Amino acid sequence: MTISNETKVGALTSIAIVLLILGFNFLKGKSFSNHKTQYYAIFDNIKGLANSNPVMINGKQVGTVFSTDGGLDMRKITVTLNMSLPVNIPANSVAFVTSSPLGNTALEIKLGDSTKFYRDGDTILTKKGGGMLDAVLEKVDPVLFQVSNSLRDLDSILISANSLFDPNTKSNIRNMIDNLNHTTASLSISSASLQTLLNTQTGALAKTLNNVGSFTETLAKNNDKMTGIITNVEKTTATFSKLDLENTLTTLNGTISNLKTTIGKINSDTGTLGLLMNDKKLYNNLTASTNKLNLLLDDLRLHPKRYINISVFGKKEKEGPLMVPLPDTVNAPYIKQ
Repeated sequence: MTISNETKVGALTSIAIVLLILGFNFLKGKSFSNHKTQYYAIFDNIKGLANSNPVMINGKQVGTVFSTDGGLDMRKITVTLNMSLPVNIPANSVAFVTSSPLGNTALEIKLGDSTKFYRDGDTILTKKGGGMLDAVLEKVDPVLFQVSNSLRDLDSILISANSLFDPNTKSNIRNMIDNLNHTTASLSISSASLQTLLNTQTGALAKTLNNVGSFTETLAKNNDKMTGIITNVEKTTATFSKLDLENTLTTLNGTISNLKTTIGKINSDTGTLGLLMNDKKLYNNLTASTNKLNLLLDDLRLHPKRYINISVFGKKEKEGPLMVPLPDTVNAPYIKQ
């Protein structure tokens, strides 16, 4: 069977078109295998990173950039990575965009030291890349490059911290600083007052110490007098200690016991004094005798001739004796029985 030239040309053209499409897709970072490992990275600025740009780890390409998508606001750009080699990427690894002096842009992954690894579909941590100048600086002066990275990280931290503070928080911090200033001013005033207090010439503490010094000096001058006073007190206490206080207290207790016995007898109805104080009959007899004495005195005052008769002619009183005292006996009233 003879194949015509037209058929050969058509077959070669079809094969060329297929190879062209496959090569174009390969350059775009698309994988031809059914299984592919994809990671994601989110950047604020991808610095010209495009599809099919290489993904590098320690200078070796391990994948390509599949797509970049910033959405409608373009504030955060999500980069999709297709991995062409099976690589274990630690979970604390960081991705950043690098540029070479020739203008080639790539995505670099700096491996971490974690024992856990990213899985298919995870998002890798990112940081800002330095660009061509940082690449040159890293080659020329690695120490200065590390300092530059540290300053950049510090700037990012300060920006993040500033974004965390809302106006109320900033106002509170400002008020706190003002209060701290007032506190330091008060401390300054207090320290000045304390310095005045501790002044060796005019301070209150110095005057107090001077008074204490004068007092102790006076005590030192009167040391002999104080010694004499203490000696007299010791002699007095010794004299008191020699007194027979025990016998005195025993005698006093006996006297008190006798006095209690006497008072008990007085309060009882036994004995002469007890009968005089407690027997009601004696009181009644004394009252009756007093009434009879008052009656006799009134009768004697009103009828003296009845008791003293000095009449020459012998005239006798016709009135009988008084039976009741007169009502004018105010100072000695008659007590009815």
